[in-house]
Amino acid sequence: MRVLVTGGAGYIGSQTAKALAREGHEPVVLDNLATGHRETVKWGPFIQGDVGNKEFLERVFKDHRIEAVLHFAASLLVGESMTNPQKYFWNNVVNTLVLLDTMKARDVKYIVFSSSAAVYGNPERVPIPEDHPKNPVNPYGESKLSMERSIHWYGVAYGIRGVALRYFNAAGADLEGELGEEHDPETHLIPLVIKAALGQAPPVNIFGTDYPTPDGTAIRDYIHVVDLADAHVRALEYLTAGGESTELNLGTGEGHSVREVVAGVARLCGGRVPSKDAPRRAGDSAILIADPARAREVLGWRPRYSDLDTIIASAWKWHSSRSK
Repeated sequence: MRVLVTGGAGYIGSQTAKALAREGHEPVVLDNLATGHRETVKWGPFIQGDVGNKEFLERVFKDHRIEAVLHFAASLLVGESMTNPQKYFWNNVVNTLVLLDTMKARDVKYIVFSSSAAVYGNPERVPIPEDHPKNPVNPYGESKLSMERSIHWYGVAYGIRGVALRYFNAAGADLEGELGEEHDPETHLIPLVIKAALGQAPPVNIFGTDYPTPDGTAIRDYIHVVDLADAHVRALEYLTAGGESTELNLGTGEGHSVREVVAGVARLCGGRVPSKDAPRRAGDSAILIADPARAREVLGWRPRYSDLDTIIASAWKWHSSRSK
């Protein structure tokens, strides 16, 4: 299939474009390069532009005969969303409506959407199942939930079928060394810890040491980016085989604290990781751990590379190779 990959020059989008090509699909990458990297687009045509530009998007669908969409394009910084919610509702929700309108006009029926565990907010129980109450605690999570609901109602009215994949914490790097995680600014924990260990960044901040967790730091469910990419391809093939719209958690069902991650990097590099304690960040939850049972049931998906040591080792290899 010819698959439009919005945000396909980004961390997860580029890895998924690679996975699509490996399975015989043609990824057509659309990215405005505000945060993506042109050099990561290697497995299909690249188009620079904005998802929110309706006339431009219609030409892309027509010229490339798009048959399905994988939608990654969105703003994704929780802290920034707390201070600039306008950006998040415009970039995430409004632009998704433009995309859905274009799909409707071009009779494209399949969309796999990059959602987030942030839709749940502070969980009432863990691990978190898909039917857990949705109560986002930041505009980022609220925007992702709004995007999910928009896709749902376009499905009811216009027959568009979608799978919303609710990531927990994406991490790691391409196992073949071609792709890795590089944000500006970098806010994700594992690359920040690795860069601190390599002397490329200041001591890593441990935001919050008084959470109700065993060591006082926040606990997250880390999922390898290669496993995430595999889930997207499986979700697309599920839809094209007649599968109904659904929402699925992508995680391992196990959590690791911030201090555990720091200790894991220290073990790998054989030295101390500079770190310092800092206050909690607004909008952060104490514990987010997935119940991934439905993804196994619906997609036959199981994470293969998402143990913490493999995640850290792949990320360390990628970052350290770029520092030479």
